Amino acid sequence: MADLNTQSFTSIVSNFATAVQGAASSLIDFTIGSVLRAIAEAMGGVALWLQGLILQVAALTRAATSTGTDLDSWFAQFGFSRLAAVAATTQETFARYTPTNQAIIPVGANVTTSDGSVTFTVIADTTNAAYNATDGGYVLPAGQASVNVTVQCSTAGTVGNVAAAALNTLATAIAGVDYVANSSAVVNGEAAETDAAARARFVLFIASLEAATLLAVKNAVASVQDGMTALIAENTQYNGTAQNGYFTAIINDGSGTATSTELANASNAIEAVRPLTVTYGVHAPTSVTVTVSMTITTDSSYTHSTVAAEVQSAINTYIASIVTTDTGATLPYTSLAAQAYAIAGVTNVTAVLLNGGTADLAITYQQAFAPGTITVT
Repeated sequence: MADLNTQSFTSIVSNFATAVQGAASSLIDFTIGSVLRAIAEAMGGVALWLQGLILQVAALTRAATSTGTDLDSWFAQFGFSRLAAVAATTQETFARYTPTNQAIIPVGANVTTSDGSVTFTVIADTTNAAYNATDGGYVLPAGQASVNVTVQCSTAGTVGNVAAAALNTLATAIAGVDYVANSSAVVNGEAAETDAAARARFVLFIASLEAATLLAVKNAVASVQDGMTALIAENTQYNGTAQNGYFTAIINDGSGTATSTELANASNAIEAVRPLTVTYGVHAPTSVTVTVSMTITTDSSYTHSTVAAEVQSAINTYIASIVTTDTGATLPYTSLAAQAYAIAGVTNVTAVLLNGGTADLAITYQQAFAPGTITVT
Protein backbone atom coordinates (compact mmCIF):
# COMPACT_ATOMS: atom_id res chain seq x y z
CA MET A 1 0.00 0.00 0.00
CA ALA A 2 1.34 3.43 -0.94
CA ASP A 3 2.22 5.74 1.95
CA LEU A 4 -0.66 8.05 2.80
CA ASN A 5 -0.03 11.66 3.80
CA THR A 6 -1.21 11.39 7.42
CA GLN A 7 -1.03 14.07 10.09
CA SER A 8 -0.73 14.01 13.87
CA PHE A 9 -3.15 15.78 16.22
CA THR A 10 -0.59 18.54 16.82
CA SER A 11 -0.02 19.15 13.11
CA ILE A 12 -3.77 19.29 12.42
CA VAL A 13 -4.30 21.93 15.12
CA SER A 14 -1.21 23.84 13.96
CA ASN A 15 -2.35 23.85 10.33
CA PHE A 16 -5.80 25.07 11.42
CA ALA A 17 -4.26 27.97 13.35
CA THR A 18 -1.96 28.84 10.44
CA ALA A 19 -4.88 28.91 7.99
CA VAL A 20 -7.03 31.09 10.27
CA GLN A 21 -4.22 33.53 11.04
CA GLY A 22 -3.31 33.75 7.35
CA ALA A 23 -6.85 34.82 6.47
CA ALA A 24 -7.22 37.33 9.33
CA SER A 25 -6.22 41.01 9.22
CA SER A 26 -5.21 41.10 12.90
CA LEU A 27 -3.54 38.84 15.44
CA ILE A 28 -5.79 35.95 16.51
CA ASP A 29 -5.77 34.59 20.06
CA PHE A 30 -4.85 30.88 20.02
CA THR A 31 -3.66 30.62 23.61
CA ILE A 32 -4.79 27.68 25.76
CA GLY A 33 -8.39 28.26 26.80
CA SER A 34 -9.28 30.57 23.91
CA VAL A 35 -12.41 29.87 21.86
CA LEU A 36 -10.55 29.35 18.57
CA ARG A 37 -8.03 27.00 20.25
CA ALA A 38 -10.92 24.93 21.59
CA ILE A 39 -12.56 24.80 18.15
CA ALA A 40 -9.25 23.81 16.54
CA GLU A 41 -8.62 21.00 19.02
CA ALA A 42 -12.18 19.69 18.66
CA MET A 43 -11.82 19.72 14.88
CA GLY A 44 -8.42 18.01 15.21
CA GLY A 45 -9.91 15.17 17.24
CA VAL A 46 -12.65 14.54 14.69
CA ALA A 47 -10.15 14.73 11.80
CA LEU A 48 -7.84 12.25 13.54
CA TRP A 49 -10.77 9.81 14.00
CA LEU A 50 -11.75 10.12 10.31
CA GLN A 51 -8.12 9.62 9.30
CA GLY A 52 -7.98 6.43 11.36
CA LEU A 53 -11.12 5.09 9.66
CA ILE A 54 -9.66 5.83 6.22
CA LEU A 55 -6.42 4.01 7.11
CA GLN A 56 -8.36 1.01 8.40
CA VAL A 57 -10.50 0.81 5.26
CA ALA A 58 -7.39 1.13 3.08
CA ALA A 59 -5.74 -1.74 4.97
CA LEU A 60 -8.77 -4.03 4.74
CA THR A 61 -9.33 -3.61 1.01
CA ARG A 62 -6.08 -5.35 0.01
CA ALA A 63 -4.80 -8.85 0.77
CA ALA A 64 -1.28 -7.47 1.21
CA THR A 65 -2.36 -5.35 4.18
CA SER A 66 -5.22 -7.38 5.68
CA THR A 67 -4.52 -9.88 8.48
CA GLY A 68 -6.29 -12.64 10.37
CA THR A 69 -10.07 -12.84 9.95
CA ASP A 70 -10.04 -9.71 7.78
CA LEU A 71 -7.76 -11.49 5.33
CA ASP A 72 -10.07 -14.53 5.41
CA SER A 73 -13.09 -12.38 4.51
CA TRP A 74 -11.08 -10.79 1.68
CA PHE A 75 -10.20 -14.24 0.32
CA ALA A 76 -13.84 -15.36 0.62
CA GLN A 77 -14.80 -12.96 -2.18
CA PHE A 78 -12.93 -15.28 -4.55
CA GLY A 79 -14.05 -18.60 -3.07
CA PHE A 80 -10.60 -19.10 -1.54
CA SER A 81 -10.02 -20.13 2.06
CA ARG A 82 -7.14 -20.60 4.47
CA LEU A 83 -6.04 -24.22 5.09
CA ALA A 84 -6.89 -25.50 8.57
CA ALA A 85 -4.44 -26.97 11.06
CA VAL A 86 -3.60 -30.67 10.66
CA ALA A 87 -3.44 -33.03 13.64
CA ALA A 88 -0.23 -35.04 13.94
CA THR A 89 -0.37 -38.81 13.51
CA THR A 90 2.19 -41.49 14.24
CA GLN A 91 2.69 -45.18 14.95
CA GLU A 92 2.55 -45.96 18.67
CA THR A 93 3.90 -49.22 20.08
CA PHE A 94 1.65 -50.89 22.67
CA ALA A 95 3.68 -53.55 24.50
CA ARG A 96 3.69 -55.86 27.50
CA TYR A 97 6.04 -57.88 29.63
CA THR A 98 4.07 -61.15 29.60
CA PRO A 99 2.44 -61.96 26.24
CA THR A 100 0.13 -64.66 27.54
CA ASN A 101 -3.36 -63.71 26.37
CA GLN A 102 -4.80 -61.79 23.44
CA ALA A 103 -5.34 -58.08 24.02
CA ILE A 104 -7.36 -55.46 22.15
CA ILE A 105 -6.19 -51.86 21.81
CA PRO A 106 -9.53 -50.09 21.31
CA VAL A 107 -10.13 -47.13 19.05
CA GLY A 108 -10.43 -44.10 21.34
CA ALA A 109 -7.78 -45.18 23.84
CA ASN A 110 -5.40 -42.38 24.82
CA VAL A 111 -1.64 -42.07 25.28
CA THR A 112 0.13 -38.95 26.54
CA THR A 113 3.51 -37.43 27.16
CA SER A 114 4.88 -37.92 30.67
CA ASP A 115 3.65 -34.49 31.80
CA GLY A 116 0.20 -35.03 30.27
CA SER A 117 0.43 -31.92 28.10
CA VAL A 118 -0.02 -33.73 24.77
CA THR A 119 -2.61 -36.43 24.16
CA PHE A 120 -2.86 -38.82 21.21
CA THR A 121 -5.90 -41.02 20.55
CA VAL A 122 -5.99 -44.41 18.83
CA ILE A 123 -7.81 -44.12 15.48
CA ALA A 124 -9.01 -46.71 12.98
CA ASP A 125 -6.54 -47.56 10.23
CA THR A 126 -7.79 -50.18 7.77
CA THR A 127 -4.32 -50.39 6.17
CA ASN A 128 -2.89 -51.79 9.40
CA ALA A 129 -3.02 -55.60 9.39
CA ALA A 130 -3.62 -55.63 13.15
CA TYR A 131 -6.81 -53.55 12.89
CA ASN A 132 -10.07 -55.45 13.28
CA ALA A 133 -13.28 -53.50 12.75
CA THR A 134 -15.38 -56.18 14.43
CA ASP A 135 -13.31 -55.96 17.62
CA GLY A 136 -13.27 -52.17 17.40
CA GLY A 137 -9.52 -51.86 17.61
CA TYR A 138 -6.13 -53.46 17.07
CA VAL A 139 -5.48 -57.09 17.99
CA LEU A 140 -2.39 -58.01 20.02
CA PRO A 141 -2.37 -61.82 19.68
CA ALA A 142 -1.38 -64.20 22.42
CA GLY A 143 2.36 -64.83 22.36
CA GLN A 144 3.11 -61.46 20.72
CA ALA A 145 4.84 -58.84 22.88
CA SER A 146 3.85 -55.65 21.02
CA VAL A 147 1.87 -54.14 18.18
CA ASN A 148 2.08 -50.81 16.36
CA VAL A 149 -1.16 -48.85 16.02
CA THR A 150 -2.06 -45.50 14.48
CA VAL A 151 -2.67 -42.63 16.88
CA GLN A 152 -3.65 -39.02 16.24
CA CYS A 153 -3.09 -35.91 18.36
CA SER A 154 -6.28 -34.65 19.99
CA THR A 155 -5.26 -31.07 19.19
CA ALA A 156 -4.61 -30.01 15.61
CA GLY A 157 -1.37 -28.15 14.93
CA THR A 158 2.32 -28.43 15.71
CA VAL A 159 1.68 -29.22 19.39
CA GLY A 160 1.63 -32.88 18.35
CA ASN A 161 5.16 -32.80 16.92
CA VAL A 162 6.89 -34.52 19.82
CA ALA A 163 10.24 -36.26 20.10
CA ALA A 164 10.83 -39.99 19.83
CA ALA A 165 9.81 -41.88 23.00
CA ALA A 166 7.86 -38.83 24.26
CA LEU A 167 4.46 -40.57 24.07
CA ASN A 168 5.30 -42.91 26.91
CA THR A 169 2.26 -42.83 29.19
CA LEU A 170 -0.81 -45.04 28.81
CA ALA A 171 -3.72 -42.76 29.74
CA THR A 172 -6.40 -45.43 29.17
CA ALA A 173 -6.07 -48.69 31.07
CA ILE A 174 -5.97 -51.64 28.65
CA ALA A 175 -5.93 -55.21 29.90
CA GLY A 176 -2.82 -56.99 28.65
CA VAL A 177 -0.86 -53.82 27.83
CA ASP A 178 1.89 -52.59 30.17
CA TYR A 179 3.65 -49.71 28.41
CA VAL A 180 3.70 -47.57 25.26
CA ALA A 181 6.22 -45.60 23.23
CA ASN A 182 6.67 -43.90 19.85
CA SER A 183 9.86 -45.08 18.18
CA SER A 184 10.36 -42.00 16.00
CA ALA A 185 9.79 -38.27 16.29
CA VAL A 186 6.41 -36.94 15.14
CA VAL A 187 6.78 -34.27 12.48
CA ASN A 188 3.54 -34.16 10.46
CA GLY A 189 1.45 -31.86 12.66
CA GLU A 190 0.70 -28.63 10.78
CA ALA A 191 -0.38 -25.27 12.15
CA ALA A 192 -3.18 -23.41 10.38
CA GLU A 193 -1.93 -21.68 7.25
CA THR A 194 -0.27 -18.38 8.10
CA ASP A 195 -1.24 -15.07 6.52
CA ALA A 196 1.98 -15.05 4.47
CA ALA A 197 1.53 -18.64 3.25
CA ALA A 198 -2.12 -18.02 2.35
CA ARG A 199 -1.18 -14.91 0.37
CA ALA A 200 1.49 -16.87 -1.52
CA ARG A 201 -0.96 -19.68 -2.31
CA PHE A 202 -3.60 -17.15 -3.40
CA VAL A 203 -1.22 -15.93 -6.10
CA LEU A 204 -0.86 -19.54 -7.27
CA PHE A 205 -4.65 -19.92 -7.11
CA ILE A 206 -5.24 -16.92 -9.37
CA ALA A 207 -2.55 -18.07 -11.80
CA SER A 208 -4.18 -21.50 -12.02
CA LEU A 209 -7.77 -20.46 -12.71
CA GLU A 210 -7.46 -21.22 -16.41
CA ALA A 211 -6.74 -24.87 -15.34
CA ALA A 212 -5.08 -27.58 -17.44
CA THR A 213 -1.63 -26.22 -16.53
CA LEU A 214 1.23 -27.33 -14.31
CA LEU A 215 0.37 -24.53 -11.87
CA ALA A 216 -3.25 -25.67 -11.81
CA VAL A 217 -2.25 -29.22 -10.84
CA LYS A 218 0.17 -28.05 -8.14
CA ASN A 219 -2.41 -25.62 -6.74
CA ALA A 220 -5.07 -28.35 -6.69
CA VAL A 221 -2.81 -30.58 -4.58
CA ALA A 222 -1.66 -27.72 -2.33
CA SER A 223 -5.31 -26.90 -1.60
CA VAL A 224 -6.11 -30.40 -0.31
CA GLN A 225 -4.46 -29.70 3.04
CA ASP A 226 -1.77 -27.52 4.55
CA GLY A 227 1.76 -28.71 3.83
CA MET A 228 0.83 -31.00 0.92
CA THR A 229 2.96 -30.69 -2.20
CA ALA A 230 3.27 -32.42 -5.56
CA LEU A 231 6.31 -33.17 -7.69
CA ILE A 232 5.26 -33.57 -11.32
CA ALA A 233 7.20 -35.66 -13.84
CA GLU A 234 5.74 -34.77 -17.25
CA ASN A 235 5.50 -37.35 -20.04
CA THR A 236 6.96 -39.92 -17.65
CA GLN A 237 5.54 -43.01 -15.99
CA TYR A 238 6.36 -43.76 -12.37
CA ASN A 239 8.94 -46.35 -13.41
CA GLY A 240 10.74 -43.78 -15.57
CA THR A 241 9.39 -44.95 -18.94
CA ALA A 242 8.63 -42.09 -21.33
CA GLN A 243 4.96 -41.72 -22.29
CA ASN A 244 3.60 -38.62 -24.01
CA GLY A 245 0.37 -37.30 -22.53
CA TYR A 246 1.00 -38.86 -19.13
CA PHE A 247 2.36 -37.35 -15.95
CA THR A 248 3.36 -38.78 -12.59
CA ALA A 249 2.49 -36.90 -9.41
CA ILE A 250 4.48 -37.64 -6.24
CA ILE A 251 2.37 -36.48 -3.30
CA ASN A 252 3.99 -35.53 0.02
CA ASP A 253 1.85 -34.50 3.00
CA GLY A 254 4.83 -32.81 4.66
CA SER A 255 5.99 -35.87 6.58
CA GLY A 256 7.85 -37.49 3.71
CA THR A 257 4.95 -39.72 2.67
CA ALA A 258 1.17 -39.70 2.16
CA THR A 259 -1.66 -41.93 3.35
CA SER A 260 -4.04 -43.75 1.03
CA THR A 261 -6.77 -41.26 1.94
CA GLU A 262 -4.50 -38.31 1.13
CA LEU A 263 -3.55 -39.89 -2.21
CA ALA A 264 -7.23 -40.33 -3.06
CA ASN A 265 -7.98 -36.72 -2.11
CA ALA A 266 -5.06 -35.47 -4.21
CA SER A 267 -6.18 -37.59 -7.15
CA ASN A 268 -9.70 -36.13 -6.95
CA ALA A 269 -8.26 -32.61 -6.87
CA ILE A 270 -6.04 -33.29 -9.91
CA GLU A 271 -8.95 -34.84 -11.81
CA ALA A 272 -10.84 -31.52 -11.57
CA VAL A 273 -8.10 -29.56 -13.37
CA ARG A 274 -6.27 -32.05 -15.61
CA PRO A 275 -6.28 -31.43 -19.39
CA LEU A 276 -8.68 -33.43 -21.55
CA THR A 277 -7.26 -36.84 -22.66
CA VAL A 278 -4.22 -36.48 -20.40
CA THR A 279 -3.74 -39.37 -17.97
CA TYR A 280 -1.75 -39.45 -14.77
CA GLY A 281 -0.65 -41.51 -11.78
CA VAL A 282 -0.60 -40.42 -8.14
CA HIS A 283 1.96 -41.96 -5.80
CA ALA A 284 3.43 -41.36 -2.35
CA PRO A 285 7.20 -40.96 -2.03
CA THR A 286 9.17 -44.06 -1.16
CA SER A 287 10.76 -43.47 2.23
CA VAL A 288 14.52 -43.84 2.41
CA THR A 289 15.36 -44.48 6.04
CA VAL A 290 18.38 -42.56 7.26
CA THR A 291 20.44 -44.03 10.10
CA VAL A 292 23.19 -41.98 11.73
CA SER A 293 25.75 -42.79 14.38
CA MET A 294 28.47 -40.59 15.81
CA THR A 295 30.57 -40.01 18.88
CA ILE A 296 30.78 -36.56 20.42
CA THR A 297 33.04 -35.00 23.01
CA THR A 298 31.50 -32.38 25.27
CA ASP A 299 32.86 -29.59 27.41
CA SER A 300 33.20 -30.51 31.05
CA SER A 301 30.78 -27.76 32.06
CA TYR A 302 27.95 -29.50 30.17
CA THR A 303 26.05 -32.71 30.92
CA HIS A 304 27.07 -35.14 28.19
CA SER A 305 23.75 -37.03 28.03
CA THR A 306 21.80 -33.78 27.67
CA VAL A 307 24.01 -32.51 24.87
CA ALA A 308 23.83 -35.88 23.10
CA ALA A 309 20.03 -35.76 23.21
CA GLU A 310 20.07 -32.24 21.72
CA VAL A 311 22.37 -33.39 18.91
CA GLN A 312 20.10 -36.34 18.22
CA SER A 313 17.06 -34.05 18.03
CA ALA A 314 18.88 -31.57 15.76
CA ILE A 315 19.88 -34.31 13.31
CA ASN A 316 16.33 -35.69 13.29
CA THR A 317 14.95 -32.24 12.51
CA TYR A 318 17.57 -31.62 9.83
CA ILE A 319 16.86 -34.89 8.00
CA ALA A 320 13.10 -34.28 8.12
CA SER A 321 13.59 -30.76 6.71
CA ILE A 322 15.29 -31.88 3.48
CA VAL A 323 12.78 -31.34 0.68
CA THR A 324 12.82 -33.54 -2.40
CA THR A 325 12.68 -31.54 -5.64
CA ASP A 326 12.01 -32.47 -9.26
CA THR A 327 15.65 -33.59 -9.51
CA GLY A 328 15.69 -35.48 -6.19
CA ALA A 329 17.64 -34.54 -3.07
CA THR A 330 21.00 -35.08 -1.41
CA LEU A 331 21.94 -35.53 2.23
CA PRO A 332 25.59 -34.42 2.53
CA TYR A 333 27.65 -36.62 4.81
CA THR A 334 29.59 -33.63 6.19
CA SER A 335 26.38 -31.84 7.19
CA LEU A 336 25.83 -34.31 10.03
CA ALA A 337 28.94 -33.20 11.92
CA ALA A 338 27.94 -29.59 11.25
CA GLN A 339 24.57 -30.19 12.97
CA ALA A 340 26.39 -31.59 16.00
CA TYR A 341 28.91 -28.74 16.21
CA ALA A 342 26.00 -26.25 16.16
CA ILE A 343 24.91 -27.53 19.59
CA ALA A 344 26.41 -25.71 22.54
CA GLY A 345 28.88 -27.86 24.49
CA VAL A 346 30.08 -30.04 21.60
CA THR A 347 33.86 -29.83 21.25
CA ASN A 348 34.58 -32.73 18.89
CA VAL A 349 32.70 -35.10 16.57
CA THR A 350 34.14 -38.44 15.42
CA ALA A 351 33.12 -41.81 13.94
CA VAL A 352 30.28 -40.32 11.90
CA LEU A 353 28.42 -42.90 9.81
CA LEU A 354 25.56 -42.25 7.41
CA ASN A 355 23.67 -45.45 6.64
CA GLY A 356 26.82 -47.28 7.68
CA GLY A 357 29.11 -45.33 5.34
CA THR A 358 30.94 -42.04 4.88
CA ALA A 359 29.43 -40.86 1.58
CA ASP A 360 26.63 -38.48 0.67
CA LEU A 361 23.16 -40.02 0.33
CA ALA A 362 21.23 -39.15 -2.84
CA ILE A 363 17.61 -39.94 -3.74
CA THR A 364 15.36 -39.52 -6.78
CA TYR A 365 12.20 -37.41 -7.04
CA GLN A 366 10.16 -40.54 -6.18
CA GLN A 367 11.78 -40.79 -2.76
CA ALA A 368 11.94 -38.86 0.51
CA PHE A 369 14.32 -39.02 3.46
CA ALA A 370 12.89 -40.42 6.70
CA PRO A 371 14.83 -40.17 9.99
CA GLY A 372 15.63 -43.63 11.33
CA THR A 373 17.84 -44.62 14.26
CA ILE A 374 20.04 -41.70 15.33
CA THR A 375 22.73 -42.84 17.76
CA VAL A 376 24.84 -40.21 19.51
CA THR A 377 27.32 -41.41 22.13
